[in-house]
Amino acid sequence: MVMTPDEHFMCAICRGWVKKAAMAAVSSLTRVTARPSVTRLLSVWARRASGGGRKAPFTPTEASSRTLELLGKSYPLDAHSNVRETILAKVGRSLHNQRQHPLWLIKERVKDHFFRQYRNRPRTPLFSVYDDLCPVVTTQQNFDSLLIPTDHPCRKRDDNYYINRTHMLRSHTSAHQSDLIHAGLDAFLVVGDVYRRDSIDSLHYPVFHQLEGVRLFSGHELFANIQDGGDLQLFEQSCRTAHKQETHTMEAVKLVEFDLKQTLSKLITHLFGDRLEIRWVDCYFPFTHPSFEMEINFQGKWIEVLGCGVMEQQLLNSAGASEKIGWAFGLGLERLAMILYNIPDIRLFWSENEEFLEQFRVPDINENIQFQPLSKYPPLINDISFWLPSGTFTVNDFYDLVRTIGEEIVEKVDLIDQYEHPNADAALGLLLSAHSGGQNSWRKEYRSCNSMRHLYGSKPDLVSEIIARWLHFL
Repeated sequence: MVMTPDEHFMCAICRGWVKKAAMAAVSSLTRVTARPSVTRLLSVWARRASGGGRKAPFTPTEASSRTLELLGKSYPLDAHSNVRETILAKVGRSLHNQRQHPLWLIKERVKDHFFRQYRNRPRTPLFSVYDDLCPVVTTQQNFDSLLIPTDHPCRKRDDNYYINRTHMLRSHTSAHQSDLIHAGLDAFLVVGDVYRRDSIDSLHYPVFHQLEGVRLFSGHELFANIQDGGDLQLFEQSCRTAHKQETHTMEAVKLVEFDLKQTLSKLITHLFGDRLEIRWVDCYFPFTHPSFEMEINFQGKWIEVLGCGVMEQQLLNSAGASEKIGWAFGLGLERLAMILYNIPDIRLFWSENEEFLEQFRVPDINENIQFQPLSKYPPLINDISFWLPSGTFTVNDFYDLVRTIGEEIVEKVDLIDQYEHPNADAALGLLLSAHSGGQNSWRKEYRSCNSMRHLYGSKPDLVSEIIARWLHFL
């Protein structure tokens, strides 16, 4: 029997191919009252597809009257809220704390290195570790405490997951930096899940894991091993240059920079061995100066693995450590694990497939593991074209939409063509009523991470049709 497109569309919903697993996970972790469920929205929109008027899934007024309960706390939602249920389903998973998970192995190897290498005089570990801090932070913690300007692009709603105008899912573990320094800590590591709206490919995922390191020095600590260093100072009033801040002496900056690079070079050597080629690249971060990225030569390619730098003194002053100078670094656990264990696709870290997890159940965290691929099937390719609304729809909105509907079977999304009509308002006004802007063509590649599942044409076709129907209501 040949089904109509509407029957295909409703069939996909009834069979639970849209949000079934993610909705179950969300219901056990959170109670979301801000937006109708995706399944309900699709059902409503399917009924309206035959001729009913279009209506936005929820209005700002409706959002402002709803709340989100997450990790035992309640948050009011407003027009700035943009976090989806597929993302909320990941909150609390804490892959870095699941024993024998590859991210846990990487975390434990880094911890072990720092505990062994850096000790206080009583022979206790110099660095303390915090790996269970709440991922919900304020915008003040995530941006203001790190001196990120109010007009900086990294604050954009298009790039972050906001719960409301004042709270968000942290976009980096640096959000906890100021609080921990204010608590009196001089050396610490922070590990946690972070959230960013991002592209869809084998290296990017909207939830990943970072490890942050901070170390502060007093003048006595920094100059203790310097011959005739009694007259050296941490601070001076001068001009900011490419090599130092206006409040730091050149001697202090060079010693901090040397300690930072030596610390990180030892860490990477501990993880990958001493045959790895490393280089440092100057870069810019709002919260460090000078700033650097470390790149490693892996399989003939230079790959960036971490960012670091001398902490902005204004940040330390605000956190109550005005008499000290320090360094900070941040690295992605997934990036290190993919290189170290030869894992080709970032989606695999979220797999609950025993064939994947079993490969990392080893008695020694330092054991050499080479991942064995699960899926032997080629990807299925599907193209879609649509008109973009002018000024109201971003690339990351499309990525979020694809991830919400396609979930783990979407391996990659590429923009393969783009077209803007010279008289877009008039031409598209005829085509899509109030819509205006340009047309984009996207190529989606589908492939399951599960070795036992081959994606026949029906499921990707249905997912693509649902995406197309959803776009129809923009």
